[in-house]
Amino acid sequence: MNDDYLWDGSGPPDLEVARLERTLAPLRYRHRRHPRPSRARWALAAALIAAAAGLALMVTPGERTTAWQVAGANLRQGQTVRTGNTAVRLEAARIGRVDLAANSVLRTAGGKRLALERGELHAFIWAPARQFVVETPSARAVDLGCEYTLNVDEKGDGVLRVSMGWVAFQVAGREAFIPAGATCVTRRHGGPGIPYFEDASDGLRRAVQRFERGDAGALNSLLAAARPCDGLTLWHLLTRVTERDRGVVFDRFRDLVPLPAGVSRDAVLRSDGQAIDQCWNALDLENTGWWRGWERKWSQRFPSD
Repeated sequence: MNDDYLWDGSGPPDLEVARLERTLAPLRYRHRRHPRPSRARWALAAALIAAAAGLALMVTPGERTTAWQVAGANLRQGQTVRTGNTAVRLEAARIGRVDLAANSVLRTAGGKRLALERGELHAFIWAPARQFVVETPSARAVDLGCEYTLNVDEKGDGVLRVSMGWVAFQVAGREAFIPAGATCVTRRHGGPGIPYFEDASDGLRRAVQRFERGDAGALNSLLAAARPCDGLTLWHLLTRVTERDRGVVFDRFRDLVPLPAGVSRDAVLRSDGQAIDQCWNALDLENTGWWRGWERKWSQRFPSD
């Protein structure tokens, strides 16, 4: 809450105060000044306004404004948006728009970055790839030119569904690349899981869930249920399973996805980066050079991750 603005009009107004001023401007009393209410009374009034609108904006004083706006009012770095029963739209002319569902908590994390602490957001982004980032308690979602929906539950676990373009899910060296039509679960104590396409069979989806829970018997069921387009899921398995299981995953991957000459099974079993990248390129989704460039740029900006 910007008490200075409520006290003497200095500094930017808070969102709901600005809304209330615009709404009540035609009824403004202009003839005689009354003693100013105390700051405590102003703060209480503003809190009641926010509660009535189903929205609370928690502000850390003195922080810079961001590119994001809600109803024309700029959000500031470190500001928290808590939606009650009302959805809220965040907009940034050069980035895109983010619809924050009811009963959600989101924080502006600086620059073009947001942090979804709880709830759901739907992002439609037109900024260049890699510029828009959403932090969650379990992983970082990096936009690669896309539209997606992201949910975070009370435990900090999340689900990402991509409807257009690509999203990269990453944390502490673990990564998942999710194209349009695919879904990926992320867990607070494990990070990004194994992506799969939404139209995958129930058997494959259940097997992915079992595998991520540590069920040793799920791998064979998952491989048996895979279609050629489920090579996306199998490729991520190549980077997650033990060396003992990598061979059977690669053999099934090779059955489903035509590989170029020169892809060495032994190299894949050794987790050779070039061989793994060749397997990805065979999926005909995007060439690895496209997102490896993202990884390099990101690691340079955030070397401690």
